[in-house]
Amino acid sequence: MRAGDRAYAALREDIMEWRLRPGTVLAEVEQSERLGVSRTPVREALGRLTAEGLTAAAGGRGVVVTDISLESIDELFELRETLEVRAAALAAQRGEPGVFTELYRQLLRAPELLDEKDPARREYYALVGRLDEAIDASISNSYMAQAMRGLRVHLVRIRRLAANDAERLTAAAAEHAAIAEAIAAGNPRLAEAATTLHLHRSLTHLKATHPAATASHQ
Repeated sequence: MRAGDRAYAALREDIMEWRLRPGTVLAEVEQSERLGVSRTPVREALGRLTAEGLTAAAGGRGVVVTDISLESIDELFELRETLEVRAAALAAQRGEPGVFTELYRQLLRAPELLDEKDPARREYYALVGRLDEAIDASISNSYMAQAMRGLRVHLVRIRRLAANDAERLTAAAAEHAAIAEAIAAGNPRLAEAATTLHLHRSLTHLKATHPAATASHQ
């Protein structure tokens, strides 16, 4: 892997996992020393992260990790509803039922993944990621799939705000299972309804438990 790709992957993961929190200044010299690469790959990586919206130029301070505000969460969920509700319907029309039937079965067992052995909930989020990937592969629309992948970069950061709330994640697993079940049944309207309900409950939970969005991480 090229040095620029390594620096990008490392910085991106640190931002997504909240090891680099909103407002953190990412100085080229400091990050090049931390990552063991020269400044040029770090500069390249920061440019890619800025293009994704994970970092931003901050005047004389250089590049900083972007904030997650309630306003940005609202905007992301507006776009998320537009894309994901339609994608669920398309997946119900075009997807392979067996793929989603198996995901449905796995999602029913998802609460078993929410234990103290995996505090970062990696296995749980990996399972949810497989549902996302299956929907992307089923919709047969490369433009929509690309747009959703770009959106999920930011949604992963938001999801981490609920990483320690096992009750909400258990409920979300059931909601994901309902989406998979509706798609497996080839029912577009039910898939749309299940997705809309999941997004509504997710946004309501975020607003109720994280009114300042970044406050619990400062």
